[in-house]
Amino acid sequence: MTERANIADILCIGCQKGSTSWLHSVLNHHPKTWAFPDSEPITSTDKEAHFWDWNHERGTDWYRSLLTPQYPDQLSMDFTPEYALMSDNQIAECKQLNPTANVIYILRDPLARTVSALRMSMLWNLGKDHKQPLSLDEQFFTFLTKARVAQHGDYMRNITAWRKHYPDLTLINYEEFHTNRENSVSDTFARLGLDEADITGEAAESLAALMKGRVWQSEKFQMERPVLMFLEGLVWRTRKSVESELGMRFTEGAEMLGV
Repeated sequence: MTERANIADILCIGCQKGSTSWLHSVLNHHPKTWAFPDSEPITSTDKEAHFWDWNHERGTDWYRSLLTPQYPDQLSMDFTPEYALMSDNQIAECKQLNPTANVIYILRDPLARTVSALRMSMLWNLGKDHKQPLSLDEQFFTFLTKARVAQHGDYMRNITAWRKHYPDLTLINYEEFHTNRENSVSDTFARLGLDEADITGEAAESLAALMKGRVWQSEKFQMERPVLMFLEGLVWRTRKSVESELGMRFTEGAEMLGV
C-alpha cells in the first residue's frame, strides 16, 4: 500500500479559543474529510491529536496510524491549537511529515481571546459553581500562567515561525469569518479542494443547523474592570502589530471595554 503524502492533510494550529472546534465540526460534515477516532485522554476528542506536545514519544507510526483515513481519498484533520507554539525544529519535522498540508491559523481579538482562555482555565480549576469575580490577585496571575496567555497570544511570533516552513499558511479573521459564515465556509471548503455539493442528506441538514448556531463559549465568570484593563495593556502590542503587519481589524475587545 502506497504511503500517504501527508499524515495530516488539514492542520489547524489555533488560535486557542478561536472557534477551531466549530470549524472542525463544519469540515467534518464533508464525506471527504476524516476525523480520527476519539481516543481521550491520549488525544482530545476526535479533534486534537496533540502529537507534538503530548504524544511525540509514541512515534511517527502511531501518528500515521491514528490519522490514516477510512478511504484513501479522504483528507485527514488535526486541529490542535497548541501547535501554534511549536519550535522551529518541531515545525520542520511537521513539514517533513506533512509536506503539502493545508495549515490554518484563526486569529481572534487578543483581549477577547485572552478573556475566553482565562474563563476556560477557571472552569477547569474552580468549577462552574465558582461565583467570585476575578480580581488582580495571586490567583489571577496563576491562571494567567496556566493558560499560557502570552504564548498563545503572540500571533506574529507564531505566524513567522510557521510561514518559514509553510509560506502559504491560511490566516482567518475570527470576526470576519462569523460575520458572513456562508461565504467564509464556502471559501474554506474551496481552498481545501472540497465540493460543498458532496454534503447531502442528514449531513447537509446537520451542517445547516450548525451554521445557524452559536459558537461554543466558555462558562462566563465575572471579571473586575481592573482585570480587563490589565489584560488590554498586556495584549495591546499584539493588536497593533496584527493591524499594521497583516491589515486585520478586531472589534471584540473594544466592545468588552465599552469604548
